Amino acid sequence: MAQNKDFYAVLGVSASATQDEIKKQYRKLAARYHPDKNPNDAKAADRFKEISEAYQVLGDAERRKQYDQMRQLGAFGGFGGARGGARPGTGAPDAQGFPGGGNFRSEDFDIGGLGGLGDIFSSMFGGSTGGTRARSRGPERGQDVEMQLDVPFRVAALGGKVPVELEVNVECPTCHGSGAAPGAKMQTCPECAGRGTISFGQGGFAVQRPCPMCLGRGQVPSERCPTCGGAGEVRTRKKVLITVPAGTDNGARIRLKGQGGRGQHNGPPGDLVITFQVEPDRFFRREGLDVIAPVPINIAQATLGSRISVRTLDGKKVAIRIPPGTANGKRFRVRGQGIEKDGQKGDLIVLVDVQVPEKLTEDQERAMREFAEAGGLKY
Repeated sequence: MAQNKDFYAVLGVSASATQDEIKKQYRKLAARYHPDKNPNDAKAADRFKEISEAYQVLGDAERRKQYDQMRQLGAFGGFGGARGGARPGTGAPDAQGFPGGGNFRSEDFDIGGLGGLGDIFSSMFGGSTGGTRARSRGPERGQDVEMQLDVPFRVAALGGKVPVELEVNVECPTCHGSGAAPGAKMQTCPECAGRGTISFGQGGFAVQRPCPMCLGRGQVPSERCPTCGGAGEVRTRKKVLITVPAGTDNGARIRLKGQGGRGQHNGPPGDLVITFQVEPDRFFRREGLDVIAPVPINIAQATLGSRISVRTLDGKKVAIRIPPGTANGKRFRVRGQGIEKDGQKGDLIVLVDVQVPEKLTEDQERAMREFAEAGGLKY
């Protein structure tokens, strides 16, 4: 499991979701990405593994409780995925007096007192648990932000651009990240003596946290910045235009470099990871690279034959000849009018749906009986 991954974001549920809601969402995702349903699809297999790992923790009430405690302490940086957006940490002190959006590492924890959950938390933090040590104050890369993006069927099939608005933390324009008011003097933090970190115990394990007074800087200003309250960063909304590749299917992911969380101490920003969810179309559906287009015809057209006009993905129309005696469910293939991906292009498959009238007029019923009798049909 990647470091700092938010299991709620992985499953696409809120932190306040009930156990039943989590179970329902897990089953939905597991059914979609199960290896048996996606043979030879490495991305689907990775997604299925990711979903299973998240549910292993969130699906168990006790493990979820422990996970939430660690999450509240900032172990996952305050980031959470959501439909159409993401929620980075604010950097401001939390209810316990500790700055939100803290960036914990596995070596910052002694989780020996957690029993069997130790292995789980070790995998969350992406490393071993070798006790506590001072937190590095060098440049730190910003955290990756994960989100799910709903995409219309035709945009996913043909490719296109979708605007997205994100909430992100950016450097405070007033103090430029220092947390100090203009003209304020910096002095050694009296709380941590300039180390930038403090230690405290929580539920049987020791935690090394950024100092709540100086926010890990080791120094405090004589007057805090009035814009950010000393956090050094402010929350803002940013619009990003997402390019959807042609042929995008459910669960496909892209990574946008440098569009994630803000780096600390002049570190580079993280990435934005987009998981696409393709919305169903009222007319088309997909089978691999082929596009299925159900087209209704009446009994006369099916019996006597006809020519019909069918709309393609790009809005154009093609003419299809329906031969006499066409049965319900018959398929007609239009070459090269499907989805194009990786140099291959599928077809448009017209699926005939013979419509039977629920009620006939007397003249229609008489004509139908005469037709049946002439053909020797029994009814």
